[in-house]
Amino acid sequence: MTQADELLSALRVRTGEAGQVRHVEFVPGRAGEFADWPTWADEDIVAGLDRRGVGRPWRHQVSGAEAIKAGRVTALATGTGSGKSLAYWLPVLSTIRASKRDRSLNRISELGGASAIYLSPTKALAADQLTSLRELLRASEVDDVTADACDGDTPFEARDWIRAHSDIVLTNPDFLHFTLLSNHERWTRLLRSLRYVIVDEAHAYRGLFGAHLALVLRRLQRVAAHYAQPTDPPLTFVIASATSADPALTASALTGVVRDRIVVVDADSAPTGDRVFALWQPPIVVDPEAIAAGEALADSDADLDGDAPGGSLPQGGDNVRRSAIAEAGMLTGELVRLGARLLTFTRSRRGAETVAAVARDTAQLAGQSGRRISAYRGGYLPEERRALEAAISSGEIRALATTNALELGIDISGLDATIIAGWPGSRASIWQQAGRAGRAGRAGLVILVARQDPLDNYLLDRPESLFGEPVEASVLDPSNQYVLGPHLCAAASELPLTAEDLTRFGTSAQRVVDELTAGGFLRKRGSRWFWQPAEPATALTDLRGAGDGTVTIIEEDSGTVIGTIDAAGADSAVHAGAIYVHQGQTFQVLWYEPSDHVAAVRRAGVDYHTWARSVTRMEILQTTRTSASASGDLTWNLGDVLVTSQVIEFERKRNLDNIPLGRWPLELPERSLETAAVWWTMSATMIDSLGLARADIPGALHAAEHAAIGVLPLLATCDRTDIGGLSTAWHEQTDTATIFLHDGAAGGAGFAERAFHLARTWLEATAEVIERCTCKAGCPACVQSPKCGNGNSPLHKIGALKLLRAVCEALPASDAEASAGTATTSNGSEA
Repeated sequence: MTQADELLSALRVRTGEAGQVRHVEFVPGRAGEFADWPTWADEDIVAGLDRRGVGRPWRHQVSGAEAIKAGRVTALATGTGSGKSLAYWLPVLSTIRASKRDRSLNRISELGGASAIYLSPTKALAADQLTSLRELLRASEVDDVTADACDGDTPFEARDWIRAHSDIVLTNPDFLHFTLLSNHERWTRLLRSLRYVIVDEAHAYRGLFGAHLALVLRRLQRVAAHYAQPTDPPLTFVIASATSADPALTASALTGVVRDRIVVVDADSAPTGDRVFALWQPPIVVDPEAIAAGEALADSDADLDGDAPGGSLPQGGDNVRRSAIAEAGMLTGELVRLGARLLTFTRSRRGAETVAAVARDTAQLAGQSGRRISAYRGGYLPEERRALEAAISSGEIRALATTNALELGIDISGLDATIIAGWPGSRASIWQQAGRAGRAGRAGLVILVARQDPLDNYLLDRPESLFGEPVEASVLDPSNQYVLGPHLCAAASELPLTAEDLTRFGTSAQRVVDELTAGGFLRKRGSRWFWQPAEPATALTDLRGAGDGTVTIIEEDSGTVIGTIDAAGADSAVHAGAIYVHQGQTFQVLWYEPSDHVAAVRRAGVDYHTWARSVTRMEILQTTRTSASASGDLTWNLGDVLVTSQVIEFERKRNLDNIPLGRWPLELPERSLETAAVWWTMSATMIDSLGLARADIPGALHAAEHAAIGVLPLLATCDRTDIGGLSTAWHEQTDTATIFLHDGAAGGAGFAERAFHLARTWLEATAEVIERCTCKAGCPACVQSPKCGNGNSPLHKIGALKLLRAVCEALPASDAEASAGTATTSNGSEA
């Protein structure tokens, strides 16, 4: 019996056998396969690797290094902890040192000097990579290669030094977009010698974020080409990800390089330990305090789920289970008591805070110190994040409750377990997070704690949907005009655009440039386009999709900044009167100024939490695809919509039992979102055929919408917070009953399009979730939503099942699995 088995057995004993473990999957490890060092590898770097315990490389590391050294665009797609970083740092460092030796001998170097840019989706990962890289350089006794991290937290004087001296700059897409490219003249030394661009954790770049990065990389290629000599080789891109369904496709979409020119290294030869993977369902409870610690509280800062932001988790019913957040917190505390080191992943910032608080309470009940358990999430100050990363790596902290900020490649070795509180949005994320347990050949325990959610419930009943299916392909579309337009403006502000440049940005670039010129954003002089306005073009877009910037949260008494939050979610989370949690401390929001992007808070020892409520309107702007049933009673549509929402009030609820304590009105601005949506309409004849009372029809539509939103992430690379919806018994534009599901980002992110193509599979799975659920009237595991803006009222479970069955029967045959549901990138490849 491995340690992972022993930990799971001990948890079963400590928590009591109540059917929590629904399935256990044994994922076997494998032995490693070595190879010899390449003949071109720098001897000092090889010696340094040897001193750090790497006597020989794995075979896939050598394969990747050889391709990168040869200047091939390379996709590294081996598992978490397989040593992908060695595969790219070996050729990068060897090339940089060789170019320096040539210059020191006063020879004309064929390399022309060499430098590299490393991109990660998070500052934490870049900082961790820098630490590892510097340790390698010290072990190699190399002092002629300089590497530095440079991001928004870097002081201006430090940036000056980095521009003048650094051979390797580790940063993130945001810094590249907002600072480096827009001030490229100041980075001439780096750009003139740029040979390598490393894109790490590429699976994180999907949807709008992926499309943004793809266009940032095209801008980088263009600016680098401006400084390059005619004899310089093209940039060598390295696209690294532990989880990818089609690495060549992802690399092609991100770089614009045709997939036939991309070398894929995906034969993982590193050893892995066995993993014991348990699907854990919290028990049914009647304890109101356990219910109050549920997903509704923990996920309140997610910004799009169900009908609109805000809402509550109804109490009562015959199928209410202890929340995944409370259960994960308890399991975290128990594992710490058992001596384990672990990470617990949650879906939201408040979820991480709640898990840490419950885990500390659990550990303290057994006389353990709660100080060895902490939360880690976005919105913390940089110094807080760095201290927590160091503490979990050293073992000073035994457990971190974290958002997906620690899902990526930060090197935290020696972890015994990983807990995942609810489906994280994709199989790729599941395996990325699971890969944190049992690294370096050790056995590890992974526990997926199911939420009361249709998708999680589906996985419990069908484990093969998780363990028997490959990870998803990344969906990204750089031709999206909402993404492409601002980047063309940014490109024109960096260097005037030419017709030749436009080919780099895809077939739709010319049309978008013409529209930007007509709108006064660009001005054409001769054969070139120039940026027209005085303000920076980079301000037109936010790579992370927040759109409206970031709200700063300050403690009024001291003036200290305690955190930040995306403006898109601020109306619901930091409105006046809201309760905000940071590092276990409870604050009350005193005032919030949306236009100034600032909120002020004060410590408050209160026994309640708050929920914001909103109203939503849906306007169809255009229908791009449509089909109808043979009878004409059902239409299935894809197109563009305008979603308008407004937070109108908030409610206080007592922590102990979730009893409402009153409602207060709010005066906040409307938020509009133009995006993609899929919707279906049902004629009065079709609705009448369901045999429902007229009063039950809105509840049936509403319940079907909730369940469909919950199941879609199984088929599209999205989280339910990436999509929203609205149902109505009569819509003024369709003149009939309609259910909408829309992407949560401006212009769309490909999720609605995938739903359109996979209609039958999606809705049949949704109906199955409802049918298999044992509750009588509907529960969070089937048709209730923890983010419903209407308080989950009305809902009609049986009516929803009848409706979905009728829709599946009426769907046109041509639309059932009409395609693989792929999106097309601007260079014509599928993503």
